[in-house]
Amino acid sequence: MKRRHVSGHLLTCLALTALALALLPLNDGIWQWNLHPARIAWAAASTVVFALAWFIGARVRRRRRASTGQAWDSTDALPVFFASQTGYAQSLAEQTAESLGAAGVPARAVPLDQASAEMLGNLSHALFIASTAGEGDPPDTVARFVRHVLSQPLPLSGLRYGLLALGDRHYANFCAFGQNLDTWLRQQGARALFSRIDVDNADPDALARWQASLVGLTDGNDVPVWQTPPFRAWRLARRVELNPGSLGEPVFHLELVPTDGTMPAWRAGDIAEIQPRNGAAALTRWLQDTGLNGNVDVGGDTLLERLARSELPHPAEIAGQDEQQVGAALRELQARDYSIASLPADGHLDLLIRQGHRPDGSPGLAAGWLTAYAHVGDDIAVRVRANPNFHAPEPDVPLILIGNGTGLAGLRALLRERIAQARTRNWLVFGERQRACDFLHGDELDAALAQGQLAHLDLAFSRDTPQRVYVQHRLIEHASRLRAWIDAGAMIHVCGSQAGMAGGVDAALRDILGNDCVQQLIESGRYRRDVY
Repeated sequence: MKRRHVSGHLLTCLALTALALALLPLNDGIWQWNLHPARIAWAAASTVVFALAWFIGARVRRRRRASTGQAWDSTDALPVFFASQTGYAQSLAEQTAESLGAAGVPARAVPLDQASAEMLGNLSHALFIASTAGEGDPPDTVARFVRHVLSQPLPLSGLRYGLLALGDRHYANFCAFGQNLDTWLRQQGARALFSRIDVDNADPDALARWQASLVGLTDGNDVPVWQTPPFRAWRLARRVELNPGSLGEPVFHLELVPTDGTMPAWRAGDIAEIQPRNGAAALTRWLQDTGLNGNVDVGGDTLLERLARSELPHPAEIAGQDEQQVGAALRELQARDYSIASLPADGHLDLLIRQGHRPDGSPGLAAGWLTAYAHVGDDIAVRVRANPNFHAPEPDVPLILIGNGTGLAGLRALLRERIAQARTRNWLVFGERQRACDFLHGDELDAALAQGQLAHLDLAFSRDTPQRVYVQHRLIEHASRLRAWIDAGAMIHVCGSQAGMAGGVDAALRDILGNDCVQQLIESGRYRRDVY
């Protein structure tokens, strides 16, 4: 339960009573204005005294809460700041605010870039959910906060905070931005409500610890368990290899349709979360190695069905365990994110997937499931997530699309959305290995150019020339056009590989436009990246 500020309410009543007596005396049963100077002075003095008392009381209450670690008891909404690159941190912040609200603590999700030094200095409590982008970088969406707030010392001794750091252990600098934010807050005197919680690729155990930690803000009221949007069954309706004969890994175009016939809404730039499954050959080999029976019921499913959607433990780790024990301890495979390459109006959800192989020659887990193990007609578990950071601009401004390989997926959806809106100031710069094999959806792009739906189409096929040419080289070749488009208010969307392409494009933009200009483009949301 929230504690009431009785003294504040009493002072409010007294001040309002004094004001009413001063200005609205009851004369012969009729309310009239009485502007006698003494009454006005009395009302003004009462109001000033009330304001000072309320201000001092609020400061005292804030400091007392910060020093004692009491639950949040302000009438203001508790801010849940999020730093998000692909929309996941924002989704978690909104879920956190919703759960706290249901537990009696008003809360709201707030982009971290809106957190000014003054705002932080006036807070007694705050929550932070921070993603790490690329190799330990802050998300593009918090560039202004990093430059103007995180770079300076602030007096934050009155702030108590909780922090959830999101990352992926496949990257060397795991959760680096969240860890840096935590270090900075502590250096400014802020004190943690609980230890920072690091999340590896949406690890459910870490997220459960975060939810449990929120109880400390609610005076012990239960915090409802998050209702994570469920996966829905989509049928794999079509799968086509786009680059047979390529020097690179096979790339497939997939079309998925909802099995219940209900097409959800999404926007170009949004993400499809795919729940992968282990292939039949891997499951058969695992059961042979362990000697377990996959047909045994383990709580509503067969062990084989449970294994299909779970991480397969090494046989040595489960030696001596029976089917029930193994089934109870299995960890579900985590979803993989893919850029959506189509619009709802197309009638299907499209993906572009590069197969990829492990060192032993077997396909990767998620890509293998989508491109090799699943058959046309099989069900695929899909959940659509909004990614506002990569949505196309609402105004009809020029749009520069830059990417390589399967990064074309996100760019294709953006281009299709622009075409549907009759917006033709679109410039696509796309790179791959060989034009003869790797010009993904080349006929579609050539048609858009011929019909005036693309103003410019610049291609870079690195293996077709003696000197390797990449998308950043095309930007340098058209530097004057790039500057003109930026002067005209253009936005830039980059989609594709983090290694090589994204860094090369960023360096080229800074060389052509200057560091200050590029920084302004990032901070204003005119330079957006969905890279992996």
